[in-house]
Amino acid sequence: MTRVLVLNGPNLGRLGVREPEIYGHATLADLEKAAGEWGAGLNLDVEVRQTDDEATLLSWLHEAVDTGSHVVLNPAAFTHYSYGMRDAAAQVTDVGLTLVEVHLSNPATRESFRHLSVVAGVATGTIAGFGFEGYRLALEAVASRVA
Repeated sequence: MTRVLVLNGPNLGRLGVREPEIYGHATLADLEKAAGEWGAGLNLDVEVRQTDDEATLLSWLHEAVDTGSHVVLNPAAFTHYSYGMRDAAAQVTDVGLTLVEVHLSNPATRESFRHLSVVAGVATGTIAGFGFEGYRLALEAVASRVA
């Protein structure tokens, strides 16, 4: 089975209670369950993680490189300013692994500071604005690239 790390950045542990009008009512536990089911159907071994700590998220991207794991990444607020995140994400794609950037909302329709993604330029692709379905689409993209 192909391993995929589904990595989530700051405040995504608050899914279901933080701004549900933007992010929905489903929780991180709901995402873990759904992603596992979607992955199993695509012959992917999916592990969902979340942290509010930038250093931890960077170490997980390094782990992906070292273990040959593809990545679905929702960098959350780190999307807009973390060049460390950008550089770690670039390492994933530089070794030929797939990295799909995912956002629950569409940053381009929100506040202007959210319009810039420093990760997009090194990601294999970006999916935004489809809520949890974006993760399913990202896993399908990974599966299609490794088939």
